[in-house]
Amino acid sequence: MSGNRIGKLFQVVTFGESHGRALGAVVDGCPPGLTLDEAYIQKELDKRRPGKGPSSTPRKEKDQVQILSGVFEGKTTGTPIALLIWNKDARPEAYEHLREIFRPGHGDFTYYIKYGIRDHRGGGRSSGRETAARVAAGAVAKRVLEEYGIEVLAYTVELGGIKVEKRELSQIYKNSLYCPDEEAFEKMLKLIEETKREGDSLGGVVEVIAKGVPAGLGEPVFDKLEADLAKALMSIGAVKGVELGAGFEAARKKGSENNDPITPYGFAKNDAGGTLAGISSGQDLILRVAVKPIPSIRKTQKTINIHRKEVEISIGGRHDISAIPRIVPVVEAMVRIVLADHLLRQLAILAFRNRLKFPQFF
Repeated sequence: MSGNRIGKLFQVVTFGESHGRALGAVVDGCPPGLTLDEAYIQKELDKRRPGKGPSSTPRKEKDQVQILSGVFEGKTTGTPIALLIWNKDARPEAYEHLREIFRPGHGDFTYYIKYGIRDHRGGGRSSGRETAARVAAGAVAKRVLEEYGIEVLAYTVELGGIKVEKRELSQIYKNSLYCPDEEAFEKMLKLIEETKREGDSLGGVVEVIAKGVPAGLGEPVFDKLEADLAKALMSIGAVKGVELGAGFEAARKKGSENNDPITPYGFAKNDAGGTLAGISSGQDLILRVAVKPIPSIRKTQKTINIHRKEVEISIGGRHDISAIPRIVPVVEAMVRIVLADHLLRQLAILAFRNRLKFPQFF
């Protein structure tokens, strides 16, 4: 396996490079009969599209998606759904001077060591641009989840050390950083401008909540729901950490404080984050991801080239100041893909438990 596939029943394979001809995804296992069109997928891609916010790259990509297969007359057929996104504003020549240089913080060195060859044009497959394909596939997963009333929403809770004090989720799409706190948003904007002038970059934290998740999703031991969610989120290039519910704070509590009391009407709190023993409890799933600063910065950095010679570089060009907010819809997409997969797996168990009959034609 090449590591380009995720899922068991709802499977996604992505392809393409930052400055190649196109990016795309193949979604296999989507149930038939769901309404789906390019406009629906495009709405999700527009949230991730570059060139929109103050922290974003000026690269202008419309990220127009094309559905090549798996949809007939506006409905999914149950066969693989192929999605294609052409690169329209690629400028590979801007990276020619980096052909033999390993950029600090990037995958240049490790890709070269692993494969003996690397695509120096913006990082190729390791570029954040690869996530456009994930978002497109995540839109298909969203359609599956909608049929069962499951909603996934991500938002910025920290940027460059500035933390939100409020979580007014109605504010998320009213600002360019998907921030639920207006005051924190204004402070974040100022910090972005200061950091841009310094030629540096910023990291942050994104929180994601999944509402309406039924109890019973997730498999014992290795395919625990939170294990698959953590792997999916850690597969995003800029993510360096994931926590569920109370997360690392749970390590500082006593059992009597950390346990969520159960009442005849449900759980009294949700420090567990929506799972118990790797299986969803019916509570909201709540996760947070730590997002590292963008490694491409104008500040001078020390590195080496493929000849092991020391060099200094200052990376210009079109780069984000922070992966936030464009990573927010990517986080949503990965959670949706995992939930869609586990939903279908649990539906298979329920179908057998209830001895559902096969449809008869004759």
